[in-house]
Amino acid sequence: MLNESDQSYRSIPLNATLALAALVVIIGGMKLGAGLLVPLLLAFFIAVVCTEPINWLHSRGLPMRLAVLLTLLVLMGLVTLLGFLVANSFSTFVEALPDIETRLRQAYWQILNRLSSLGLAIDPEEIKALFGGAGDTSWVSSLLGEVGNFFMQSMVVSLLVVFMMFETLNFRNKVSLALANPAPSLQRFAEFSVTLKRYLAVKTIISLMTGILIWLACLLVGVKFALLWAVLAFALNFIPNIGSAIAAVPPVLLLLVSQDGGLWEAFLLSLVYLGVNFVLGNLLEPRLMGRALGLSTLVAFLSLVVWGWIFGVVGMLLSVLLTMTLKIALDSHPQTRWMAHLLGPGAHIQGEEKSRRLRQARQPPSKRQP
Repeated sequence: MLNESDQSYRSIPLNATLALAALVVIIGGMKLGAGLLVPLLLAFFIAVVCTEPINWLHSRGLPMRLAVLLTLLVLMGLVTLLGFLVANSFSTFVEALPDIETRLRQAYWQILNRLSSLGLAIDPEEIKALFGGAGDTSWVSSLLGEVGNFFMQSMVVSLLVVFMMFETLNFRNKVSLALANPAPSLQRFAEFSVTLKRYLAVKTIISLMTGILIWLACLLVGVKFALLWAVLAFALNFIPNIGSAIAAVPPVLLLLVSQDGGLWEAFLLSLVYLGVNFVLGNLLEPRLMGRALGLSTLVAFLSLVVWGWIFGVVGMLLSVLLTMTLKIALDSHPQTRWMAHLLGPGAHIQGEEKSRRLRQARQPPSKRQP
């Protein structure tokens, strides 16, 4: 007869295998249902951000439904205005695209000829034959098709946000009716909601500040389509590690081949991008978020790869948000808090654990968590 410890030891491989199989099934299901899940996730995060101004308006005496309606009207007005400005800038960019492509091609051949003249074994004609389809502009029509799909998805997300905002009005009452003892679940959900709203608010403000600073820098340096690059910097700031670098490539290349630009102007704009992202991303953002909301560098990069593979470009934009949501959810329950520590940066974990245990020691025994 096996004792209890032997049975527990032998069940570990089986439990690990079942957990891995369940994880594979979940990831495969999310990838197959990406078309449905992406609008839902976008709408969820937007709704979470909007709850803060709704609560602020409600605390000022407005009825909850009126606060939700006013917040939605303001949000729709700002998004519509920004959409018109970006669409106008994008249409102008598409009109100027042939000239930009010609200048980029000329700069490309100049670089190849210069390298060939320096003695490097580079034959421009062989490279041209190797990338013979590089001049095909069919990607422009594909890009326009993606833009049209984006606007259709935006309409779906907007409707989902409206319904989600009004659904949250009765959420606590529904949970109270559904559960026999709703107090612990509501408390954990409240902790999760507060932490997630804090993270989303800080990340959105940092991205907005990044977009504004990049817009001003592009105007001062003289880069065309400054608003388009500012919106791109705002969106790609949600992508960890490589988002800022990707956002800097189009305006720097455009300034490099522009008649009004040059090597010095492109270098100056690159320094501006580097300085803005260093100050906001490495100095200001950790102070506002706190170390408890951080992710390790490896986890942030892996989340970029995994969520990008599951949901595509939107998954890359939401990679940190999704991983942070998972980390906050794991940290809100005592039995899964160790997983949240594994996703964290690892710094000051012992100090945070001591502080948490000290807070629990001050609580009455009936309210302490294991």
